[in-house]
Amino acid sequence: MQTDLSAEFRGTPDGEDAEAILRQCVHCGFCTATCPTYQLLGDELDGPRGRIYLIKQLLEGAPVTRSTQLHLDRCLTCRNCESTCPSGVQYGQLVDIGRRLVEERVERPRGERTARWLLKEGLTSSAFGPAVAVGRALRPLLPARLQHKLTPRPDASASRWPQHEHKRKVLMLLGCVQPALMPNINSASARVLDAAGIQTLVADGAGCCGGIRAHLGDGEGALADMRRNIDAWWPLVQGLTSQGRVEAIVMNASGCGTTVKEYGHALARDAAYADKARRISELTRDLSELLPDLVPALKARVKPAPGMRLAYHPPCSLQHGQQLRGGVEGGLRELGFDIQVAAQESHLCCGSAGTYSLLQPELAEALRTRKLANLAPLEAGVIVSANLGCIQHLQGGTATPVRHWIELLDEALTA
Repeated sequence: MQTDLSAEFRGTPDGEDAEAILRQCVHCGFCTATCPTYQLLGDELDGPRGRIYLIKQLLEGAPVTRSTQLHLDRCLTCRNCESTCPSGVQYGQLVDIGRRLVEERVERPRGERTARWLLKEGLTSSAFGPAVAVGRALRPLLPARLQHKLTPRPDASASRWPQHEHKRKVLMLLGCVQPALMPNINSASARVLDAAGIQTLVADGAGCCGGIRAHLGDGEGALADMRRNIDAWWPLVQGLTSQGRVEAIVMNASGCGTTVKEYGHALARDAAYADKARRISELTRDLSELLPDLVPALKARVKPAPGMRLAYHPPCSLQHGQQLRGGVEGGLRELGFDIQVAAQESHLCCGSAGTYSLLQPELAEALRTRKLANLAPLEAGVIVSANLGCIQHLQGGTATPVRHWIELLDEALTA
C-alpha cells in the first residue's frame, strides 16, 4: 500500500513504524473473513482493512473525526487478522499507533474520558484488591454487568504457595487484577511447577504488564509500566540476588504474555532499556510452553477426574498474539485429560479483550453468546482457557464452570 506521510509524521518514530506496516498491506481483504467485529457489523470500517485505511488517511493529513475514533475503539485487538494475512501485516502494532494518535486529536465525551481513566488507573492500582472485596460484599446491589465481573471469594487453596527450593527457577508475573479476582491461577501454577522440580519466584516491584494502558491509548503510561517491570525483574534475570538466576519469565495470562513478549519492540528506541527489554522478551514464556517439560515429569502423578470432559477456548492473545496453537490441548491429552476444541469458530474472539467487554458491552456479549453456542455441542463439564479475561467474561454467560487449565492440572496431581 503506497503512502505519502504528511510533514507532521514524516521522520517520526510513529510515522516510520506505521509506514513500514502500511507498505506491507496489499488490501486483499482476507482479514475481513476472520475479523469478529466485521462478522457482527458487516461494515468495512469495522474490519482490519477499513481501519488500516482510516489510519493511513490520518497519517497522510486527512481530518480525524469522532467516527474514526469509534471504528478504532470497536477493534478487539484480537489479531486474528494477523494469523490470516498472507503479507504479514503487523496490524496490532499499527492499530495501537492509530489509537494513540487519534486520542491526542479527538476529545472524547466526558463520560468516556472518566470511564477510561477509571479503568486505566483503577485496575492497575493497589486499591483494586480492597475494592473487589467491597464489591463482593455489596454484590446484590451492583448492576448485573458488574456482578458478572466479580468472581467468587477464593478458597484457602488460593494462598497455598509451595515452599521448596529447586535448582531450576522461573519468574512469574502475578498480574494487576488476577491476584484479587482469581489468585488460585497463580498459586496453582506455582504448585504444578514445584511438582515438576521448578521453583517460582515473584518480583515484588512488578505490576501491570502495560497492556491496559497501551490499549486505552496511553502510550507513555504503558512504557512506564514496562520499564518498572524490567527494573524489578532484571536482578533475577542477571543472577544478582541470593535466589540465583531464572531461566524464564512465565506468564499464565496470555494477554500479559503477548505484551511482555513485545517489550523489545516497544522500547527499541529507548537507549537505556532497549537491550534489557529485548532480553526480557526473549525469556518470556507462556505457561503452556513449559508443558513439554511438565508432561514427562508429572505424567505418573496426574489422575484426571474420571468422565470429565473439558472444552478448551484458546485465547486470541495465545493463538494470534503469540502464535501458539495446540500446546495446551496437546499437553493435557498426554496427561490423560479428555479435552476438545470447538469444531466451529475456535479462532474467533470471545469478546473479552481486556477492557473491551466493559467499554463495548453489546459487541462483547454478542461475541460471547456466539462463542458459547459453538462450545455447547462438546457437552463439557468444564470450559477451560488460558487467560483471566476470557475466563471471567465467558463465566458471565454460562452456568458451566469456566477455569484456567492449570487449575485442573493442579487438582489432578496426586502425592
